[in-house]
Amino acid sequence: MVASAIANNSDHISPQTSYYSSAKINSLFSPCPCGADHNADEHQRVMEGMPTDPAELVNDLIKMGHYSDRAQLMAMSWETNAMKADLWQLLEQGALANATESQKLICYDLIKLAGGVEEAFSAAFGPQAQEFFGDALQSSTFRRREFLIKVAAAAAVVTLTGCPSAPPETPTPQAGSPNVPSPAANLEKTSLKVGFLPITCATPIIMSEPLGFYTKHGLKVELVKMPSWAAIRDSAIAGELDAYHMLSPMPISMSLGLGSAAFPIKLASIENINGQAISVANQHLGKVKEPKDFKGFSIGVPFAFSMHNLLLRYYLASGGLNPDKDVQIQVIPPPDAIAKMTAGQLDAFLLPDNVVQRSVFNKIGFIHLLTKDIWAGHPCCAFAASEKWITANPNTYRAINKAIIDGAGYANDAKNREEIAKAIAGKNYLNQPEPVLKAVLTGKFEDGQGNTLDVPDRVGFDPYPWKSFAKWISSQMVRWELMPKEKADYKAIAENIYQTELASELAKELGQTPPTATERIEKLKFDSFDPAKPEAYIEEQIKQFKI
Repeated sequence: MVASAIANNSDHISPQTSYYSSAKINSLFSPCPCGADHNADEHQRVMEGMPTDPAELVNDLIKMGHYSDRAQLMAMSWETNAMKADLWQLLEQGALANATESQKLICYDLIKLAGGVEEAFSAAFGPQAQEFFGDALQSSTFRRREFLIKVAAAAAVVTLTGCPSAPPETPTPQAGSPNVPSPAANLEKTSLKVGFLPITCATPIIMSEPLGFYTKHGLKVELVKMPSWAAIRDSAIAGELDAYHMLSPMPISMSLGLGSAAFPIKLASIENINGQAISVANQHLGKVKEPKDFKGFSIGVPFAFSMHNLLLRYYLASGGLNPDKDVQIQVIPPPDAIAKMTAGQLDAFLLPDNVVQRSVFNKIGFIHLLTKDIWAGHPCCAFAASEKWITANPNTYRAINKAIIDGAGYANDAKNREEIAKAIAGKNYLNQPEPVLKAVLTGKFEDGQGNTLDVPDRVGFDPYPWKSFAKWISSQMVRWELMPKEKADYKAIAENIYQTELASELAKELGQTPPTATERIEKLKFDSFDPAKPEAYIEEQIKQFKI
């Protein structure tokens, strides 16, 4: 079949023994209309001899010597959703690291001619193999030369990465070599600028640059440090950057025109769950035990449309305090909070854990309560982009969202936390002492009250954007008059702004196991939220807490 067709009509390509430049490979096939030197009858005979089943093709390639036995076993044992990641790692660090220079060159040339790693790999046994071969054999514009090049590329890739006796474990991604083709294809742009605030909530967005997740997915990302959430909002509306680290309520508020001109934003994935706490100035040590003890305090939050503000209001109301009358809530950019508390301008703040832990590190405050103890698994920050940018760059949007979800999966594994703390501590990122970040990410920390705690789930990095998150957030915006009731179309907000289905799809492609449901009953400290009944939930809260 393929063996006889190639033997009769072209030179034998053996990536194990020879090196052919791009020009040499192209010269192997004469430039006739179909890409080979034969008449119409011979063309038909050759095409009829080509197998339409990928398995038969692989068997022929084995007979031709393109695949070693171990390479075939390894290839067949890989799960589809792990193929690309494993292949990329092998190209970057594995078998090719020990290959001869000529082997490397032919592999890179063949991949380039095939149109990239993904296409070359799928040509042999990827998820699109059947479609590729079927289309190729049936298309009237099909050129045999292109078919042979892609087959050769796939053979070279598998042969040169076939040294291990067993498939490797899912690897830690590394920054790509400029000599290795990008694994991403059809991206509208590959150089991006992403805005972020220097807080641990942005860990997946930040760590994906130094730890190579962006490079792994074919992207070069410049992280742009922003001073405040208002600056991120305004920059997004102005279209200054490509995508952003945002608070999980911000895509809702911006899309609905709350606090700014209406500007449609999509929440692509959640950056972190939990990961916030209430820090109280040391002058109040021993005096603050429960919500009612905050009466008369000046309390900082990072933004009006933030989980910090909504959770603080929920907590204070549970103790009978009216957040708009019994305390003064100030919007404080996280980088400014330590200076404000040191100067005596704040009695407390509910902010990201690295800022809270810094107050303990600087001996100016103590940890009163982790927000996970108000709502375990609550959302905090998110990765988001404008609808306009997504429409113009749909493939790039998928690629960067996938890279960040990939990074979040790595960050969610506790054994990687110390490595991540070191990677994001520098001036370009969080500019925080490494011990502070380790305390946050590992959950082993001092609370400023003489206690050493071990709370592994102090912060988590589950990227799944539950639609019930969007509905709870919207309900609290209505409750505290941050959103007019007439704009509270809970179902439309959740469906149109939180892109749960896309996040699930990308997670599955990465081999992760996202939930099958898009909503759930959310269990908080003082009540439970049914996403099917948001209006009733607000009424029950007011009735229960009298506020």
